[in-house]
Amino acid sequence: MIVYNTTYTMQNEDARNFVIWATQVLMPRAQRSEKLKNGRMLRILNHHDQETECFSIQFEVQDNRVLHEWYVAEGVALVKELERTFQGKVVGFSTLMSDEF
Repeated sequence: MIVYNTTYTMQNEDARNFVIWATQVLMPRAQRSEKLKNGRMLRILNHHDQETECFSIQFEVQDNRVLHEWYVAEGVALVKELERTFQGKVVGFSTLMSDEF
């Protein structure tokens, strides 16, 4: 099992709309196929820019192959919707994590 984490950043004035969109659109649609599971959204507290907010959205996924299948089938469309909805005001980067050492 791996954790698929995406960290998003935006100006403070866009944060409320992002939280609404992420909880009502992004997370339900991402988990619809059941390839991504146990989604959660967290506010990042240790960033130092007073004018921005940062959030982490995390899902558990079986492995890289399943994540790739999900991304091709559903993830690309969600990225496009994010871009269309926020027009460059929200940016994100993804990280894959594991508890295996």
